[in-house]
Amino acid sequence: MAENDYLSLLDRAKAQLPDTIEKHERFTVPEPDVFQEGKTTVVRNFSKIVDALRREPDHLLQYLLKELGTPGTLEGERVIFKARLSGQQISDKILNYTETFVLCSECGRPDTHINREGRILILECEACGAHRPVKVKKTTKTVEKNVLKEGTIVEVLIDDVGKKGDGVARVGDYIIYVPGTVKGVKVKIKITKVSGNVAFAIVHRE
Repeated sequence: MAENDYLSLLDRAKAQLPDTIEKHERFTVPEPDVFQEGKTTVVRNFSKIVDALRREPDHLLQYLLKELGTPGTLEGERVIFKARLSGQQISDKILNYTETFVLCSECGRPDTHINREGRILILECEACGAHRPVKVKKTTKTVEKNVLKEGTIVEVLIDDVGKKGDGVARVGDYIIYVPGTVKGVKVKIKITKVSGNVAFAIVHRE
């Protein structure tokens, strides 16, 4: 066979390869589309998140309710939490869920499913065949509650704007007012005053 004929056949074979083999697309989870109604928090695209994770909606919901420490309900494609939560809080818990219940620890792929062996949940990877027991990370609220003291420097997401125009962030049970910031930015702040579960801060300049 002539070299040109061989190269031509090779190009033709490459062109017939499925996209999943020729190009590995990066696995991404949709960012939660969050808005607040009074004392509740709504995630409007919850169904898209569970579709990307390939898990049952109730499984993810029960995990979030336990981790966030709040009741909530599934209504159609959205979830309503009975508490005021920031988008960052919810995103962090979904990331923890993904690492625990979805991603293979060997190849990092999301092509997995969960089996139960007695009382133990086993995560099995359809891509590489690896399997491991599911270990849920324990979270302690006491750490979050003790974070904020006068002089503490912490990075936060400004997820709201107060009536006086100050940026509003949340850390654990605290609401933090940060003058001179706008919604949607991440900033390092220095706590200047703490009163109950309300704190005041300034942007920290290094």
